[in-house]
Amino acid sequence: MSALPKKAANLTVRADLLEEARARKINLSHTLEVALAAELKRQREAEWLEQNKEGIAAYGRFVEKHGVFSDRFRNFMRES
Repeated sequence: MSALPKKAANLTVRADLLEEARARKINLSHTLEVALAAELKRQREAEWLEQNKEGIAAYGRFVEKHGVFSDRFRNFMRES
């Protein structure tokens, strides 16, 4: 992934998965890094949404009541 420092980790994996991964010459470290980065990103996004849900809802209510700031400039949304 990058030149960031790496650290050894001891993991337990299902034997059948490990055997097939080795047979297919899958780089386990890289595969774990990619999957772990994706999972961490997903969790950070979920946390951010949870932490900001009140603000997002308030903005949604504002837009519902007042529209968006650019409404007056959007010609393609106007009826003739």
